[in-house]
Amino acid sequence: MCTNALLHGCLRDRLFRVETSLTGTALRIAVTDPKGERLPQGRPADPYAQFGRGLLIVRTLVDRWAVEHLAVGKTVWAEMAVPEMAVTGRADA
Repeated sequence: MCTNALLHGCLRDRLFRVETSLTGTALRIAVTDPKGERLPQGRPADPYAQFGRGLLIVRTLVDRWAVEHLAVGKTVWAEMAVPEMAVTGRADA
């Protein structure tokens, strides 16, 4: 998601933002960039192409993802469920 923001979502003198959060049930990664008109699109990757697999990897690894439209730009976020033990360091029986 960060690479897509750099390659397709950045404007001169405008940065992108990465935020992460961990709750009792999920790890969330959100990337915000200033180009709201450029939405992520999955596409088949040419086996010899250097690029084009990022969204496929994200879709494969996470439980849910979406795009939020902002007044200026967009946020693409993804969430991955985490076991309770990973968050608390213990497993409750």
